Amino acid sequence: QVQLVESGGGLVQPGGSLRLSCAVSGSIVSISNMGWYRQAPGKERELVAVIARGVNTNYVESVKGRFTISRDNAKNTVYLQMNSLKPQDTAVYYCNARILRYYSGDYTTYWGQGTQVTVSS
Repeated sequence: QVQLVESGGGLVQPGGSLRLSCAVSGSIVSISNMGWYRQAPGKERELVAVIARGVNTNYVESVKGRFTISRDNAKNTVYLQMNSLKPQDTAVYYCNARILRYYSGDYTTYWGQGTQVTVSS
């Protein structure tokens, strides 16, 4: 089965940086869009950043200029570099990917289990 495993979360002070990674494994043919979502306490899950198979990216307004999403297609891995972190960035961050599996003609959305990011002094 396809697995998305996130890593890199943790506790940082305001203004600090973290780099999240999400590695996709399993029997897959290709991956189209990959992204990062987050969900803060009492809030709905929101899209933070998304990257196409090439270099096209999109970010939620609140993280523009601070976060950078990237991917390594050879490793089936997506990254989220988070700089100038704010307490408002505190949330569980979830990896997301659209994946074409073997024996399937359609792309399917898969999610990681989430990794906690806490920004606090």
